[in-house]
Amino acid sequence: MSRAASLVRVCALVLGRTVSRPDRSWGCGARIRVPDFESVSISRSAPPRLPILGVLVVLAALLNPLAQSPAAAQSFDLETFTLDNGLQVVVIPNHRAPIVQHMVWYKVGAADEPTGKSGIAHFLEHLMFKGTETKAPGEFRELIARIGGRHNAFTSSDYTAYFQNVARDRLEIVMTHEADRMANLVLSDDEVLPEREVILEERRSRIDNAPQAQLTEMIEAALYMNHPYQRPVIGWEHEMRGLTTEDAIAFYRLWYAPNNAILIVAGDITAEELRPMTEATYGQVPARDVPPRARPLEPTQNAPRRIVLENARVRQPAVAIHYLAPSFNARERDQAYALQVLNVVLGGGPTSRLKRSLAVEQGLAARVGSWYRPDSLDRTTFGFYASPRPGVELSQVERALRAQIRHLCEYGVNEDEVAAAKRRLKASRIYARDQLGTVPRVIGRALTTGRTLVEIQSWPERIDAVTVEQINQVARRVFEPRNSVTGLLVGEAPDQADAPS
Repeated sequence: MSRAASLVRVCALVLGRTVSRPDRSWGCGARIRVPDFESVSISRSAPPRLPILGVLVVLAALLNPLAQSPAAAQSFDLETFTLDNGLQVVVIPNHRAPIVQHMVWYKVGAADEPTGKSGIAHFLEHLMFKGTETKAPGEFRELIARIGGRHNAFTSSDYTAYFQNVARDRLEIVMTHEADRMANLVLSDDEVLPEREVILEERRSRIDNAPQAQLTEMIEAALYMNHPYQRPVIGWEHEMRGLTTEDAIAFYRLWYAPNNAILIVAGDITAEELRPMTEATYGQVPARDVPPRARPLEPTQNAPRRIVLENARVRQPAVAIHYLAPSFNARERDQAYALQVLNVVLGGGPTSRLKRSLAVEQGLAARVGSWYRPDSLDRTTFGFYASPRPGVELSQVERALRAQIRHLCEYGVNEDEVAAAKRRLKASRIYARDQLGTVPRVIGRALTTGRTLVEIQSWPERIDAVTVEQINQVARRVFEPRNSVTGLLVGEAPDQADAPS
């Protein structure tokens, strides 16, 4: 590796950031992950330092010989096996330091909740930190603190995950406790009802007091007319208030089973070393019948929808346009790879189409870009966002943004744009190997939403196979106005903008 490439890698490690897409998920650490008006979100929280990361990724693509090597980009280093009770185990060896990240992913999320019980998946995530038949409430947290570890959890529409970062020689301790709460969670009103107040306060602070999050919630509710993705992961407040201990226990017993879970361990360990520990802990948890994830389909959408949220606290007006789009798991899964590349062309960094046009050339937008989340279990969302510069009307920015979408559908993208976007995407995959927690999240999201390890490993080849023609075809198909919702965030009544076209 060249000295320049080594320097870039060190910079990436120091920054500790990874490129990902916005995700509708909530964590015990109260970090909101509803999709906001960013094309790319960084790590687990909001959108800082995108230009720095963009420079690093481009430098990596240009300077790092691994970025030019198909063999280097083709696969992560993975080992896998399955226990007799159905638990799938994935091991990602990384021997740079004597630490490991231990993650348990359950194939259940907010979109699997019973009608009228919105928020129960996220609520149960909180309650999993209470006691078991042999452990007192809070004992697991105290244990992680004593052994110098770090832990948390998060819930999305499609999955729930729990993780711990610990020293390699403490791994089996963590596995013993995690397997215990997979099978033996004990809940009572004394623990459940106070925690319900916690999640209600979480909703107040993260949604009700955040106009941008409120707008996103309303856009999603309008975009998905029939599918449970229309529900917020944290839940609707009136339904959250009615959640009970019995609701949590029923949801736990229905979905939390080893044959509905995936164990991912990354770090200083091999599958050969991990297997006996896994069999001694998780292997003792019996399999249970788990229902299929039956979800309703979206009907044909016949008209674009428009939402305006006025709030006196808004200091930065914004426009967002969300379109229904295929995911990796839809019948049109090949279109998802084309949309990944297109998203980088449109909103991936300071030289992207939207930033170059609206922010630099026209001088209209303070923030502008696109985002796309391809790894939903069902049909997903492709979104655009923009905020005007001071003195610029929001209607001007919306017209300019729509003009760019129309121009894309009419004239398409070109070979140079596509080639550059592919380089950036593959460079981000190389960076994923440098951080202990990134690859497990990539794999966990994929496996819990129906993809296979073979598909994950073949992602670089699938990206390479995307053509300009495919991108142009899918853009015209997806960016159909009748499949869209436009949201305006304003401090006062907005000017009349052009109708969707």
